[in-house]
Amino acid sequence: MTTNVREPSALPASAIPDGCVDWNGEHARVWADTAVPWWVPVRPRRWSVELSLWCALFVAFALLTTTDLPPELVALLPLQALWWLWRPEAVRVSTPVLITLIAIRATELSWPALVCAALLVLASVTATELRARARARQRHSALAAAGGGTAPLPDADGRVRRGGLFLKFGAGIGVPGVVLLATSGLWSGASDREVALEEGLFIVGLTLTLLLSGTLGRRRATALRTSPAPVLRVLVGKDDHEDAVIYATDDTEALRPLFTVATRAEAEGKGDDEAEAEELEELLDAPAKTGARAPLREAVLYGTPCDGAEILLVGAAEEPGEPPVVEWSTGPVRPLPEGAARRRLAREERAAVRAEVRAARDGELAATVRAGTTVVPVRRWRAGPVDWLAGFLTAQWCLGYFLLGIDHSLWFRGVLLLFGLMCAVRVPVKLRWRVTADRTGIWLNRLRAPRHIPWDDLRAARTESFELQLRVRDGDDWSMAAPRWAWWQRRRGLIHPYDALAAELSAMIADPALRPTGESEVGERGRQLWPFAVLLALAWTVLLVTRWLS
Repeated sequence: MTTNVREPSALPASAIPDGCVDWNGEHARVWADTAVPWWVPVRPRRWSVELSLWCALFVAFALLTTTDLPPELVALLPLQALWWLWRPEAVRVSTPVLITLIAIRATELSWPALVCAALLVLASVTATELRARARARQRHSALAAAGGGTAPLPDADGRVRRGGLFLKFGAGIGVPGVVLLATSGLWSGASDREVALEEGLFIVGLTLTLLLSGTLGRRRATALRTSPAPVLRVLVGKDDHEDAVIYATDDTEALRPLFTVATRAEAEGKGDDEAEAEELEELLDAPAKTGARAPLREAVLYGTPCDGAEILLVGAAEEPGEPPVVEWSTGPVRPLPEGAARRRLAREERAAVRAEVRAARDGELAATVRAGTTVVPVRRWRAGPVDWLAGFLTAQWCLGYFLLGIDHSLWFRGVLLLFGLMCAVRVPVKLRWRVTADRTGIWLNRLRAPRHIPWDDLRAARTESFELQLRVRDGDDWSMAAPRWAWWQRRRGLIHPYDALAAELSAMIADPALRPTGESEVGERGRQLWPFAVLLALAWTVLLVTRWLS
């Protein structure tokens, strides 16, 4: 069973270099069989990397507050797990350092800490070696499938953008890490000195990780352009994250994805700023994530596909008559083991069913909204019970930190104050947000003066997961999150307030006749929320100071 019912879009013969053969049959199966075992983690997506960064930071914080581990191990153990998942190239360097530190500090460590550290080292080294061997087999299989066919890359002399974001971000966050290390011995309390040393080492480790990722990505992308690369004919699709999914040419029903890779279309004849603006426009116009599988397209793959490799795709355009699309990889190749491929197909089938149900429900809701919409001078929406619940949960999250913040060091006091100020900024917005629509556009109240978005700049209003999202042309989107229980709503036949608001705004965006006809007054656009935030921040500060002085 498959959701692909269209034939793959054909690639013009002029875009296929001489000697380019199909990647299908036995060669594709051999390449797929070289994947690592199911229990070895593959390279995560970028959003997973961000999640793993936060998890590593939380684990380091937990180790520092709940154990007596030395600061070096507190910083290195979470980083070792992060490198295991994201940068296996660093594991071969970090493992000897970690083993040396454990051996030096062995007499100071408890046996549970020694066992956990040993298991982490063993698991990371084993997984890294298995991935290295699988990578070598994948390279050999891909070169054999290409049969010696090579071709120079289109636009090989173009600017290499790969890795720039990681290099800039890594250089930026490295500064506070170096400052913390340099000043770690100047703090008055012993616990403060340990925290400064641990945080400094951890941030420097993250800096080196980002710099290594950017350097490797740029070096591999540059190496791909310097000489003719192996070429293979493949089929390519898009997944829910807009990453390219590669299939064998005889897999026209997309039953066995070989690997995924993040790509970006090359904008020929355009400057960097113009290309980025066009990419932003395409992103803003993209439909909400549905899990549905995109139609397949024929493509030529330049490069040697293997774990972590860089590639280039020249694929058929999605619309007939358009020229072929050149897509450079913006991330590493991520092979899919057999089990992951099966789970992916099952997930896509379920997502397709859910998408059909949701499309029918959204269509019915949109029709109901259009039929029931009455043109008025001004239309207003404001926070309701679900938003009050979200504000209450945010306040409880902050209160939990207050109750758990039993450490009296300067570092933890600063963290506790910071979390409270974050809540003081978010809670008023959750409790008092307002959207006002008039003939000129919509007005959003906020901490400062209300923000005006003309109708022509409002691209879409939709809900994703727990969020209501208003997509704006300049990229400065607005969102608000609140709890939702989809299964309970379906059982009770209820409509979430965010769904109703998104449907009504979507109708106004699509049909100007449904938009309000008057202009809103200043008082109708919602008041500024910064006074409420200031009051909450002052109350939180007084509460903390009172506790610290008692």
